[in-house]
Amino acid sequence: MKKIVLLFIVFQLSFSVISQNNSQWKGYFSYSNVSLLTQSSDKVVAVAENSFFSKNLNSNELKTYTTVDGLSGLPISAVYFSASTNRTFLGFENGLINIVNEIDKSVIQVVDIINKGGIAPNLKRINSFYEYENKLYISCQFGIVVYKLDTKLFGDTYIIGPGGQQVNVLQTTVFENRIYANTQSNGILRADLSNPNLIDFSLWQMFDPGFWRNITTFNNQFVGLNSNARIYIHNGFSFSEVFNLGTTGLDFKSIDNLLLVCTSTTAYALNENFTPAIQITINQVPEMSGNFTSITKVNNKIFIGTSKIGLLELDLNNQSNVMNVLPDGPIQNNIFAIQVAPSGSFLWAVYGNYDEAYDPFPLDSYGVSKLDETGWLNVPYEELQEAKSIVRIAINPSNENQTFFSSYFSGVLKFENDQLVELYNNTVQNGPESLLDLSNPSSIDIRMNGSGFDRTGNLWVTNSFINNSIKVLRTNNQWQSYSIANAANSPLALSYGRMVIDKNGTKWVVSNREGVFGFNENMNPQFKKVTTENNLGYPYTDTRAIAVDNRNQLWIGSVGGIRVLSSVDRFLSNDELISRPIIFVEDGLAQELLADTFVTDIVVDGSNNKWIGTADAGVFLLSPNGQQTIQRFTVSNSPLPSNFINDIDINGVTGEVFFATDKGMVSFRGTATKPSDNLSNVVVYPNPVRPGFAGTVKITGLVDKANVKITDISGNLVFEKIAEGGTMEWDTTAFGKYKVASGVYMIFISADQGLETKVKKVMIIR
Repeated sequence: MKKIVLLFIVFQLSFSVISQNNSQWKGYFSYSNVSLLTQSSDKVVAVAENSFFSKNLNSNELKTYTTVDGLSGLPISAVYFSASTNRTFLGFENGLINIVNEIDKSVIQVVDIINKGGIAPNLKRINSFYEYENKLYISCQFGIVVYKLDTKLFGDTYIIGPGGQQVNVLQTTVFENRIYANTQSNGILRADLSNPNLIDFSLWQMFDPGFWRNITTFNNQFVGLNSNARIYIHNGFSFSEVFNLGTTGLDFKSIDNLLLVCTSTTAYALNENFTPAIQITINQVPEMSGNFTSITKVNNKIFIGTSKIGLLELDLNNQSNVMNVLPDGPIQNNIFAIQVAPSGSFLWAVYGNYDEAYDPFPLDSYGVSKLDETGWLNVPYEELQEAKSIVRIAINPSNENQTFFSSYFSGVLKFENDQLVELYNNTVQNGPESLLDLSNPSSIDIRMNGSGFDRTGNLWVTNSFINNSIKVLRTNNQWQSYSIANAANSPLALSYGRMVIDKNGTKWVVSNREGVFGFNENMNPQFKKVTTENNLGYPYTDTRAIAVDNRNQLWIGSVGGIRVLSSVDRFLSNDELISRPIIFVEDGLAQELLADTFVTDIVVDGSNNKWIGTADAGVFLLSPNGQQTIQRFTVSNSPLPSNFINDIDINGVTGEVFFATDKGMVSFRGTATKPSDNLSNVVVYPNPVRPGFAGTVKITGLVDKANVKITDISGNLVFEKIAEGGTMEWDTTAFGKYKVASGVYMIFISADQGLETKVKKVMIIR
């Protein structure tokens, strides 16, 4: 088990500067998959999918940059550090450019290439940057774009293919006053750099028709890495082979007096004679996992990017000492499910996956991760008895040191004190029956999913593709099964997702074909199906999310929207359970809430608001009755790295709302805290409110339905509200009309008809 600790961490320019005032947001990204490297005289910059980090060699400080800092969240396809501007340039697959200033962490979003006409949107990928004489040559799928570093304006665009056709330019370099363009399918083209009319495609002549992966200049020679895995130099007339990699080269660059190149298994630093000054293989790296991806050099340090363990650092003078450089983070960005402990002190994350059809193949072989105040603890797959596709988490509320993980292939894993102590699968006999059934008797394929603890401490889980689909691990460590055969039309074809357990002990389970089932082992019948109004079929029978709110309503999310069952108590008394849509009126027209929206998760906060995750529309925060959209977060208006939300969970103590997406996890610190039992821990922040503060004053530690009044020092009332949940916000206005003046304001809090009271003060400084 490893715990990785942060190591201290002409068309006119169109851009926007992203504000870094994202104090309510945090990023929890993985930096293990390093795909690209660049460097300065004292720093290495490593791209990790849609974020990046840098290490300063003088201070050893690590800095990370994510969507919370203003990055777009898209996959980064090119990176370059410009020493002349002290800026890092990031290129993206859609043509976007981010320009990052490390001093203040500001990010400029440059959209000129995205907005450039005459080019198909899917052909604007930025492949690489090359700087020469204060110009940045940007290689794109359609040609070359010139960016002037001194004026911060774009110059000409070179469309250089035969007959003026667009060609995919992979890379450029300058040699003997000629600019060379390496293209994907048209060989290497070149032109005289002194010619002021390089927009004329006829000036670009064929230099070599071969297929080249990379080109550069090294030791006053033109050097290329061919697709045949060989390195060649050009003697003025033809190419000559100088080194054979034996397998495909992935990165290729010249720095100082060394030619750096890496394959997936070997990294080289070649000297002027093209013999290895350094040659390191993955077998030489202790605890190596994954492949090499990229290489660079800073002073006497060589850095190698890897696909799973971040960045490797080694000294030219001591090649045997390989150090791992990796900021603190989870195993990977595509976090499938999360669970916050009831105490709020930690969070578990898992990475198993299945597609829209609940197909887990190809099986995922990832570990599990735990986040607490000390950072991330990553338990590798090798320590999980090869359990695959781990998809759900259940933390024992009576013993938070005990956690159960559902595997959608291998059974149920039991953790105690952050270590696997038992894997429950078909090989274990525990109780009067075989522990877990196989969906396919000819092979081990145990599809365990939704899970949860009831009030007496029993663990309930679902088991797809079998009749005995509901399992329980009782507190005496005995398993028991319940058959759904009499309630479902095709139980052997059903896949089950999330589960929630209500106050009556009824288990509510979503399925992919027959909607939601309620199950209570103490009732007759034990199973009841929730139908939709007018018995609507697909997509409402393909349900994915479920939650019981603070008013005992059952909220159901399907691939086609939301339905609500008026009360979970209906299971105890009604034979028919009918869910209905939320209807609201907008512009005089009645509309259905989130109609035709693929809902992936529903979470209820302490104020009974609903946080709704979707498969392509980001996150919605709805009022308790769903009639009002309080907030909506997407990639365009927030640090969300993706609009595909895998999971949401809330730290009810701090109010931090976590969003796990397919491209990384972020959190939003709002007012989603659960109510306290009394007023002994009321906190007001910020206090004092200083000039320029644009947020709200938050009052936390409230009991539900507490009455909060705020007055000025003379007793004039400026705010009054009844709390729903544990936190309330005040926008520092007098009933929303005008900002209150500087001064001390009294906060009077009462609960239980005034039997319990609390008085706080807050100072406003304008």
